[in-house]
Amino acid sequence: MSAHEFEISVSELDAGGKDYRFPLRTEWLREALEGSDAAASDKEGEVAVRVSKSGDDVVVHGTLDASLLSSCARCLGEANIVISQPITGLFSPKTSLVGAAKDEYEFAAEEAEVMAYEGETVVLDDLIRDELLLEIPMIPLCSEDCPGIRPPPSFEASPAAPAVDPRLAPLLQIKPSRNLKE
Repeated sequence: MSAHEFEISVSELDAGGKDYRFPLRTEWLREALEGSDAAASDKEGEVAVRVSKSGDDVVVHGTLDASLLSSCARCLGEANIVISQPITGLFSPKTSLVGAAKDEYEFAAEEAEVMAYEGETVVLDDLIRDELLLEIPMIPLCSEDCPGIRPPPSFEASPAAPAVDPRLAPLLQIKPSRNLKE
C-alpha cells in the first residue's frame, strides 16, 4: 500500500484520550484485501477509536464496521459479509522494544501483542487490516439456509433413458437376491 490511511499524531494525545473517526474507503479496502477471497463492497465502512497515551505507549480501543463481498461456499453466489468488530491495540515506540535493534529476536507472549510506532505518528493500517482478515469467515454463506448448487431445471432424465447406466449393469448380476433388511 502506498500511503497510510489511519495516522494519529502522538503529540495530540494525553492520558484522557481522544476520539477519532475514520472512513473505511473502498479503495483502501481493495488494496488491504488483495490476495484474499473477499473483496470490498460499494459501501464505505468506518473505524471509530478512542486513543490515549500512557507514558510513551499508545492504547487504542474502538470498533471496526465494514461490508465485504465473497463467494458463497454452497451456491457460489455472492455472499455479503458484515463485519462489526471491536479492535484493541497497544503501540510502543520502536526504540523502546527489546528486540528492535536485533535481527533475530524471539518475542515473549506478552511482547507479541505490542506493535511498534516510529517518530510521532501511530499508524493503525496494519491493525485494521489484520482485524478485517481475521473476521472473514472460512466458509462464507449467502444465507444460513442456502441450498447449494442445483441442476438447472431443464436437466431431467428422459423417459427413454435406461434406469441403470449400462456400464453398471454387470453389477446387478452379482447383487444378492436375499432381502437386505435381515
